[in-house]
Amino acid sequence: MDLGIAGRTAVVCASSQGLGRACAMHLADAGCTVVVNGRNEETLEHTRQEIIGATSAEVIAVAADLDTPEGREALLGSVPAVDILVNNNGGPPFRDFRSVDDEAFAAGVQANMRTPIALIQQVIDPMVERRFGRIVNITSSSVKMPLSGLDLSSGARAGLTAFLAGVARSVASANVTINFLLPGSFDTGRLRSGQRVAAERAGVTPEAQAESARAAIPARRFGRPEELGAMCAFLCSTHAGFLTGQSVLLDGGAYPGTF
Repeated sequence: MDLGIAGRTAVVCASSQGLGRACAMHLADAGCTVVVNGRNEETLEHTRQEIIGATSAEVIAVAADLDTPEGREALLGSVPAVDILVNNNGGPPFRDFRSVDDEAFAAGVQANMRTPIALIQQVIDPMVERRFGRIVNITSSSVKMPLSGLDLSSGARAGLTAFLAGVARSVASANVTINFLLPGSFDTGRLRSGQRVAAERAGVTPEAQAESARAAIPARRFGRPEELGAMCAFLCSTHAGFLTGQSVLLDGGAYPGTF
């Protein structure tokens, strides 16, 4: 399917690996100029070269900490205009809510709520003026199905979703959409790292921990990053202009609700 976004410029946050990288790859394959971002310059450059090799797209790498104003300026200033913004960031680690102090709380809200809002504040008016904009926020399935130990992540991401609900409706008439991707368990380095920690706590092998986790998913497998990347690219396409303010859950059926 031609997504109709060839020639557009896409900025993908935290895209040197994992789900962000998959989104960047699919947007580059759709013909976009893509800005990839991360904090490790070596990893980021490796990703840039991989995407170029796979798609022949123009790919710009910006190593920056997006939780700082300087980092956000470097990212958005790397291109003349932003047509597509994919907000993505790792969540806070598992911890008992009793141990979430002021410093941890501020960092979690900054990374998973304030930073994406700040980026949107900078790009949305030019999108409205050009009568095209696609904003996709990668949050988590824990927004719909909170998990004990991920309370800070769930709260900050749910706050982002609620904050942007009204914003999405206010710009829809200008062909600017804001949507959310809620990934469940995807086969990424972050998932495997978490499973190793969980395996140690449970006194089992990482393989046994992974098998137990897969068995709890109706699809009986973990998601592939490219599956989320393809959905992200579709939400950024010309075909998705009537879809806004929505949370799209990709979890293999793990969420047990109807709505």
